[in-house]
Amino acid sequence: MRVRWVAERIRYGLSVVASTKSGLASLAIIVAYALMAIIGPLMIPFDVTRTNLSESLLPPSLEHPLGTDYFGRDILAMLVHGSRDVLLTATLAAIITVSVGTVIGLVAGYVGGFVDLALMSIADVMLTIPSVPLMVVLACTVFRGIPVNPFTMALILSVNSWAGLSRAIRAQVLSLKEEEFVEVARCLGLSGRHILLNELLPNLLPYIAISTVLSVGSAIYAQVGLYMLGIVPYSAVNWGVMLNMAMAQLGMIFTATYAGLLAPAFAIVLLQVSLAIFASSLDKLLNPRLREQ
Repeated sequence: MRVRWVAERIRYGLSVVASTKSGLASLAIIVAYALMAIIGPLMIPFDVTRTNLSESLLPPSLEHPLGTDYFGRDILAMLVHGSRDVLLTATLAAIITVSVGTVIGLVAGYVGGFVDLALMSIADVMLTIPSVPLMVVLACTVFRGIPVNPFTMALILSVNSWAGLSRAIRAQVLSLKEEEFVEVARCLGLSGRHILLNELLPNLLPYIAISTVLSVGSAIYAQVGLYMLGIVPYSAVNWGVMLNMAMAQLGMIFTATYAGLLAPAFAIVLLQVSLAIFASSLDKLLNPRLREQ
């Protein structure tokens, strides 16, 4: 029954998103990015170590739709292969952020007392720490002399991004646990674990879904920025690496470098806008007045 209920909520959410042209377009773009990351590298072969200086800085053509970079590598192939690393890391970071924030917010809001005070104090401390300097310090420390791992990178990106979400979840739990259905569950002698997982958590799923989508967008910006600044070792093709190479090695004064600079930038902006529109469409699941309309 629980699996069927979740499936119905997902189906309803997709129908809400697809009910508007902007929501449908954003969903289609996100699916296209996912397919590019999953099957794109299998369809477009690319060897990051192979260079051909005789084809350096070629303009767009049928053979190279986006041209080539300074080392003669196809920009389109780099863009496709880089999408897998970017989306995988961002998705892992979003899952970690939302999972930690949801668990801490649920426990703090439902248990209350000293547990609530301790957990929210930790969250407050994390909120006072600037995210970007903290990620820079951790990236320089963790990745010194070791290859980049998507999971480790995701941990760094989510190191303190869970704090704000945990406070938002806690606030909703404090409101929900005063509702009649929670009082009925207590009167029936149901355990706290049952109330948390079967009564409170399902009512938070729409908000959690929206937070996950927005966390993916934030993680994309953060990891691309770290790669572009050269803080993370160049162990794989990444959109941030492409931006760094286009700006540092090629320079933006050459016309041939525009594709290498604009292609990853456009890919990032298009994905971010699609995620924002998709999250806005999902808001209809969270706002009861919008649901009624």
